[in-house]
Amino acid sequence: MEDLHGMYRRLLGPELAEMLTRHPVVGLLGPRQVGKTTLALAVGESRPSIYLDLESPSDLAKLAEPELFLRRHEDKLVILDEIQRVPGLFQVLRGLVDQGRRSGKGNGRFLVLGSAGIDLLQQSSESLAGRIAYTELPPLLLEETGAKTADTLWLRGGFPSSFTASDDAASLEWRRNFVRTYLERDIPQLGPRIPAETLRRLWIMLAHDQGGMVNAARLAAALGVSGQTVGRYIDLLCDLLLVRRLTPWASSAGKRMVKSPKVYVRDSGLVHALLGIATLDDLLAHPVAGMSWEGWVIENLIAAAPAGTEAFCYRTSAGAEIDLVLELRPGKRWAFECKRSLTPTPARGFHEGCKDLKPDRKLVIYPGTESYPLGQDVECVPLMEAVGVLRSLL
Repeated sequence: MEDLHGMYRRLLGPELAEMLTRHPVVGLLGPRQVGKTTLALAVGESRPSIYLDLESPSDLAKLAEPELFLRRHEDKLVILDEIQRVPGLFQVLRGLVDQGRRSGKGNGRFLVLGSAGIDLLQQSSESLAGRIAYTELPPLLLEETGAKTADTLWLRGGFPSSFTASDDAASLEWRRNFVRTYLERDIPQLGPRIPAETLRRLWIMLAHDQGGMVNAARLAAALGVSGQTVGRYIDLLCDLLLVRRLTPWASSAGKRMVKSPKVYVRDSGLVHALLGIATLDDLLAHPVAGMSWEGWVIENLIAAAPAGTEAFCYRTSAGAEIDLVLELRPGKRWAFECKRSLTPTPARGFHEGCKDLKPDRKLVIYPGTESYPLGQDVECVPLMEAVGVLRSLL
């Protein structure tokens, strides 16, 4: 499963290469240290290319006159890393793309990498509208590391340096440093001053409440800030692709829906680092184990789903509840329940939710190795099999 770079082969690689054949600019988004640069360089090996790290003073100096420099390399794929550091480049890229189209040099001109999703989207939305396509690189997936690595991947998370660390202690140290760097260096560079300690405490609280419904008033009271501020901080963590807000399904007529989203720290390894969980034994004994595993499963399922799939949770005040609903296309939906048990039994709320939504497939994901029916058209399926079926829909 490993390539010559010593990293696990990323499933996004072929898709990224294919996108470059259809678009003049492709934006690859993902948190820092998730493997964007390694993947971009691997894609660049198949064609003439040039790589510029916009955090490097020497590379930045090359772009003192960006239009002149980039025109000299119009026959190459230009990879621009951390492009949100130089927002003025987007306007330059627009001009070069438009000139290239007129002269017959169309797609595959620029591959831009960014770790701050919202900045990249806002800065390019107007200047590169119609010229750029985005894709997201998640942390390592179980498909990429193999079924035998499931417990290690769940414990350490999917950031490559964390997953491949020499032991659990080294992995935990890496993740703690990652959190500290984000809080002390990366987030302060995004604009408005955000107290690092307040954001750290919120991040820890979200890890404790992994997969829970957001209660902004309770979080605000604990942090000594307003509910609006809590919402803004969670928005920021979502925009940085570190937290997922799972929107509630809201289309069941006559049902009293719970309208609060569920919130997950997206990387399971960061959940465990924020809570000080060092080993698998510690994790299995911790109250967060079940919800941590649920969040990890959900991230793998969403990553495997076809492009355009929408993800929801489902809960009514009457007790119906589905962990994950994937709307694969309008009118075609699958319902998932996550059970970290070798003898899983779907909750009554799952059956009630399925009566409401009438999904095409009802799956219980569990940590076993064999699939079998559970009755009422519910299938008990290992995670690897579920993501394989979703991936085949592509």
